[in-house]
Amino acid sequence: MGEMQNKTRFIWNEPFIFLNLQPKTIFEVRMTKTFRKDTERFKKRGYDMNKCLMMVAAAMMAATSLQAQTERSDDFKAKYELKEVVVMSRHNIRSPLTSGGAAYMRVTPYEWFKWTSPSSQLSQRGGVLETEMGQFFRKWVVSAGLLSDNYRPQGDEVLFYANSRQRTFTTAKYFSAGFLPFANVEIQHQFDEDVMDPVFKAQFTKMNDAYRQQILAEMATLHGGPEAWMQSVQPTLTLMEEVIDMAHSPAAQNDTVHFRFDDMQYKLEKGDEPKMTGGFKLAYSVSDALVLQCYESEDMAAFGHELTEEQWRDICRVKEVHDGLLYSTHSAAVNLAYPLVSRIREELANGNRKFTFLCGHDVNLTSIGAALRLNLPETEQALEVRTPIGSKLVFEKWSDGSEDYVAINLVYPKYSQMHARTLLSLEEPPMVQTITIEGLTANSDGLYRLADLDGRMAEAMAEYDAIEDQTTGESSARVVPLNPTPSARVYRLDGTLATDSTHGVVIQEKQKILRK
Repeated sequence: MGEMQNKTRFIWNEPFIFLNLQPKTIFEVRMTKTFRKDTERFKKRGYDMNKCLMMVAAAMMAATSLQAQTERSDDFKAKYELKEVVVMSRHNIRSPLTSGGAAYMRVTPYEWFKWTSPSSQLSQRGGVLETEMGQFFRKWVVSAGLLSDNYRPQGDEVLFYANSRQRTFTTAKYFSAGFLPFANVEIQHQFDEDVMDPVFKAQFTKMNDAYRQQILAEMATLHGGPEAWMQSVQPTLTLMEEVIDMAHSPAAQNDTVHFRFDDMQYKLEKGDEPKMTGGFKLAYSVSDALVLQCYESEDMAAFGHELTEEQWRDICRVKEVHDGLLYSTHSAAVNLAYPLVSRIREELANGNRKFTFLCGHDVNLTSIGAALRLNLPETEQALEVRTPIGSKLVFEKWSDGSEDYVAINLVYPKYSQMHARTLLSLEEPPMVQTITIEGLTANSDGLYRLADLDGRMAEAMAEYDAIEDQTTGESSARVVPLNPTPSARVYRLDGTLATDSTHGVVIQEKQKILRK
């Protein structure tokens, strides 16, 4: 990454971009067109052009990291050898959870998309997209000299290990078909179908009262606190209510006509994942179902409502609030991600391994990032904000002959590639975003010393070891309110907040009461 030098010069009305790339490359032509298009759009809207030009330039420079992974310079290849790749993958497109009459199904009068797979399982499109991603990775590791074309693994050179959920196991299977088409790769998993493997279950394995309060205190620092963070997406919650026609849904008969977030409570208990209860959890479920439907249906409209890409990203930000609160605090993550941090560390130290593919869930990527203090940037050309569907946290181990180094990237298909069913290749690659590590310094080639990353992993594991596991004063069903209020809010039947002067039937603590 660091070997590529960029020089940018701006002349009003005519941007010239000079990149250290071969002339007339697809990348250069596309970025130039994108730059000019954005420039014209910004000027029409009356934005400060100096700031806008610098923002676009920064985006273009960031995009060169994609070239750094897929087209390393000759000088870089002469200096370093790729020794191993460890991939921590999120599963690809799945159908929503519908068991037990999922709540998101009751908040709209419309029929949801008819899926090609049963509840929570990988869809047909998800399988196709994952195979394409496997083909891209095959072309990349062959071009990088790690594996030969039509490579067949010898001994324990390659490991595929997935959670036992159908969507994670089959994601690994489809990836392997594209990655190693000439080999019959075994996908290791520990349990029967759809039984959660503890390695991939982002659960607390230690807990005590002081530790719980530490997590809650850290949650309170995120984006001004949970209520402020939820309040920031209120316009999107209103948009979602309109899109699904919540006011005329079956749930409206029970007075659920708005998404609430003043009743949130958090459950942080040993042996379970962190959980959220209350109205915002319903908004999260609807957000998840909407974006999955958008992926699978290839339709930017939802129930007849044409939505822009920005609106879809806003809908995904509702999910980001939920997952960010529960899985992105460092205090919680060292506990939740401990098994996978330990496994990735072990894989990077395995001198016999060439390629490792671990397949789990978005919260695995989120918690690993938080535990190791990785700076996961906001995504580009994607709907989801942090760890898009099918995304992969990729650890590349390089050696200069005397020391080992690591580069970390987030790789995921662009939204346009997903909808166009684009065949991925070195000429048409997915998005590749560089991941930096807080507190560690990369060398001039953009690589971190493996010893430094290993030290960071050891620190995170030591933090976990230091957590005292004690029996708490509450039962395992304990629910912890983050910001308890002296009295619960009262709502009218239309979902709006009631005032002291409101009379008649109102809702308090989810119960109808009569105010005289």
